[in-house]
Amino acid sequence: MKKILIVFTGGTFSMKIDESTGGAIPKFSGEELLEMIPAAKQLADITCYDFGKYPGPHMTPELMLTLSKKIQTLIAEDNYVGVIVTHGTDTLEETAYLLDLTIKTEIPIVVIGSMKNSSEPDWDGPRNMLDAIQICLNDNCRGIGVLVCLNGEINAASEVTKTVTDEVDTFQSLDFGSLGFIQNGRVILNRLPRKLEVIQTDKLNSNVDLLTVYAGMNEKFFKFSADSKTNGLVIEALGVGNVPPEAFEGIKYVLEKGIPVVLVSRCPAGETLDVYSYPGAGKHLHKLGVIFSDYLNGQKARIKFMLALGKTENIEEIRALFEN
Repeated sequence: MKKILIVFTGGTFSMKIDESTGGAIPKFSGEELLEMIPAAKQLADITCYDFGKYPGPHMTPELMLTLSKKIQTLIAEDNYVGVIVTHGTDTLEETAYLLDLTIKTEIPIVVIGSMKNSSEPDWDGPRNMLDAIQICLNDNCRGIGVLVCLNGEINAASEVTKTVTDEVDTFQSLDFGSLGFIQNGRVILNRLPRKLEVIQTDKLNSNVDLLTVYAGMNEKFFKFSADSKTNGLVIEALGVGNVPPEAFEGIKYVLEKGIPVVLVSRCPAGETLDVYSYPGAGKHLHKLGVIFSDYLNGQKARIKFMLALGKTENIEEIRALFEN
């Protein structure tokens, strides 16, 4: 049978209900979880690696990069046809995107999680695992970047986001739709990811802030971020990329301190564009030096920004990574 590496990082996938608190907590190791999904070992020769038992909110950018480096080491040591990473869903899209930007390989890397824990009768972990194995075994899934698979849907790590707090179909690609789906064990792909890119760096700079713009926002939080010595700022702006006039003055303050600023929209879908020219609008922001980030959401833009800062401190080189 073909070899597949499964890296367990924790999340709801590994959890069960704790009788003393009544809440779900990390419990099972990778091997213990695989024993609960016997069909997995009938499909492939599986190697299990326990990275940790982290709930999604406990993952940090530094841990994500360590995970990336570990996966790169492991796939260089053996002839795997694919990698599956189990992960908590709260930060799954961020880890998946970091892996997508940092690992250059033809083999599929599939990030999965579960919205139900193993104590629940409708635990979705086993289905997601078996679907991910089928993706790894499918040659059409080679060379298309890191994938995310839950609820039978295949999405690109660069495009997918968590949209609902507690539903099994929470992961959606709102701008472009899923790449495909799993039906009766068959992998059906309808399209390729819109963009594939790798940032060649072995470090990141996690000192990047993220602010969401709201009606009537002033310069206070922008000045606080700059005065706190942030190395970069991601702004979730209004609409296609506009802010209130006082917030504009705050952004100007940040840029005058030599701190690069990346702009996304707070809307769940759509790109940022410099189409308006009233005070605080996109044309003035872009002229001021703000970097526009295409279709990325705030959390993904921050991941890319951290890696970009790990590669270079040159603002124009960072701009090229986002705007080209």
